[in-house]
Amino acid sequence: MAEPTSTTAAVATVATAALSTSALTAFGVPLGLRVDLLIAGFAGSLVAIILLDAVPGSSDTWRELLRTTCRRIAVAVASSLTAGYLTPLAMLIAAVPESLLLGSAFAVGGGAQQVLMFAIRRLSGQAGTPPAPPPTGATP
Repeated sequence: MAEPTSTTAAVATVATAALSTSALTAFGVPLGLRVDLLIAGFAGSLVAIILLDAVPGSSDTWRELLRTTCRRIAVAVASSLTAGYLTPLAMLIAAVPESLLLGSAFAVGGGAQQVLMFAIRRLSGQAGTPPAPPPTGATP
């Protein structure tokens, strides 16, 4: 049998590394998060922020721009964490094939607020009840 060429060995190494994604660890504590799901969720949150205007700006003062930037960063981090933790659970519940995992993480990252509210309602047993309307601000 012939020796594998360097290109074949490089492709095999990259494929093996891609298949063996490890869980993220912080301060020696395994978080149970897969890096590929975090990146896909982060990309989905960027699409939601940019295209869907999930965090709209209010004015052009430097304080408002700083506040909006901080909110957008927080939304992106929270969305990727939501995608990292909820995507495997949603895939397990919905019995979706493993090949759709990264696409699902992207979608969860894009709609993290709605996905999280649905998951909380579903797990708390309030799936059939509609959410309470926001207060109108008028006093009786």
